[in-house]
Amino acid sequence: MERSLSMELVRVTEAAALKSARWMGRGVKAEADDAATMAMRTVFDTIPMQGTVVIGEGEMDEAPMLYIGEKLGTGDGPGVDVAVDPLEGTDIVAQGSWNALSVIAIADKGTLLHAPDMYMNKIAVGPEAIGMIDINAPTMDNLQAVARAKNKDIEDVVATVLDRPRHAKLIQEIRESGARIKLIPAGDVAAAINTAFENTGVDILLGSGGAPEGVLAAVALKCLGGELQGKLVPSNDDEIERCVEMGISDLNRVFCMNDFCSGDDAIFAATGATDGELLKGVQFKGSKATTQSLVMRAKSGTVRFIDGEHSLQKKPNMVINS
Repeated sequence: MERSLSMELVRVTEAAALKSARWMGRGVKAEADDAATMAMRTVFDTIPMQGTVVIGEGEMDEAPMLYIGEKLGTGDGPGVDVAVDPLEGTDIVAQGSWNALSVIAIADKGTLLHAPDMYMNKIAVGPEAIGMIDINAPTMDNLQAVARAKNKDIEDVVATVLDRPRHAKLIQEIRESGARIKLIPAGDVAAAINTAFENTGVDILLGSGGAPEGVLAAVALKCLGGELQGKLVPSNDDEIERCVEMGISDLNRVFCMNDFCSGDDAIFAATGATDGELLKGVQFKGSKATTQSLVMRAKSGTVRFIDGEHSLQKKPNMVINS
């Protein structure tokens, strides 16, 4: 892949975050998501690549833009798989809460997992605990392993879990272990990324969330040297059939890092729509706005934080048409 694509992808996530942030706290998640999706699509059209969406907003008949199988880019340049979430945390933006992101991951064509839209059990850690976790192991064992890897007492370990009724047993197990919990309303891509940065105060992600989001998080952790394991959790016969169509007959299969992204190279970009532990959200002031983004490449191991200041008059659609 062209390394210049890194900065091009930041332009895309910046546009999506800027457009969706206008809806922060206004209680309308669909409008925020639509704004992010339209902005992302507009900027994608200017990028020199031959992209195919493998993780998107849905099938072609379900989503007007960024649907699975859609072609992105100018049609020139490298062929890449594209995973997108224009607004990871639509409820977060609607409520004005923390950790909403606009997110993109790309990798060489044919190397990203085409994850079905269903739940996936996940466990994610940063570089210090790579090789120490096992999604099939008891919760206590994984928490103790992370504590040892990070040279902490288990009471100092912080686990992030989506605040859902389905996680009641998991939450009880974490509390019984002595570890601490950070419950989040949404946004498990951000939560997985946070495990790789010491300043976020997060050590491990546990619990189930969307399988497509698992692919995005895995690409980010590939760039950061972390680890994510996942197991699909089909909830009905249709979802089981979807797994079979994908060639997944063993529903207990554990997806590891090379399953999520089988190639050596990948690029991940994210821009904060609302404030979070890692990235600041969009700030508006008159005709200008500021953003904070993260962009990473697996092949080089480069991690960049980018602060942007944008003129909303000169680039109202985040592209210059001449």
